[in-house]
Amino acid sequence: MWIFEKRLIAVSLFGLSALSLMCGNAHADGVTDLKSALAKLQGNASLKAILEAKSWNRQGEGKDAEEMQSVVSVSVEDGARGMQILYSKDLLSRLQAEEQAKQKDPKAKMALSKALKEFNSTELRALLSAAAGLSSRLETAVFKSEKNDTFNNKPARLLSFDIPVEHLSEKDRKYIKKYESKLDVWIDSDGTPLASRSSEVASGRAFVVVSFDVKEDENLVYGLVGDRLVVLKKEWKNLSSGAGERNEIRVIKTLQVQT
Repeated sequence: MWIFEKRLIAVSLFGLSALSLMCGNAHADGVTDLKSALAKLQGNASLKAILEAKSWNRQGEGKDAEEMQSVVSVSVEDGARGMQILYSKDLLSRLQAEEQAKQKDPKAKMALSKALKEFNSTELRALLSAAAGLSSRLETAVFKSEKNDTFNNKPARLLSFDIPVEHLSEKDRKYIKKYESKLDVWIDSDGTPLASRSSEVASGRAFVVVSFDVKEDENLVYGLVGDRLVVLKKEWKNLSSGAGERNEIRVIKTLQVQT
């Protein structure tokens, strides 16, 4: 009799183990899924796109505040020959007119020239090869939670992380007294990133007497071009104050993939 009971217990335990394994597979680890997907999406599929940047900048407060805004777009190609940027004739004409105005009036605003800095090689790589950047951020991120959510009215999983101050350079950390940074990533059932949202708040003191506060928010929407993860839309806001000055910047970038 005891042998039969022993076998029954063993069968029951085997059944529970199998059930636990099945449940574990049904509710896979979202962070593992995300990292696995990112490893597969660092490809070099050829890409042609129109990249547009809308920027707005306000410096100072009250009547003394200065505002500057611009809209600029370029054509971008990335493939076997590397990355190439094409500036339209209209854009080049506008740049020339802006430079001539600056020569006549040193106080003339260089909004277009400043906006074009948004298309530097570092920023373009982050938009056109987004998997590497997100993978790098996850290296120092501290996982907080995972929950079911929606994105664009479709089922998604929301992963939340804390970003420790250690991800900043040692030089920057020297001036920071308070720091808080968070990262949220929406992924689909396979772990492919759909969107992300990050926030960063810091305050401190530089050069002993100059205190500062910085708040930065970034929202990204991702897309796929073959085996390449790209950023289809980026909204970035930065608000900083210090030494009696206040500066606010907003930039919206959109990537229109050409087929």
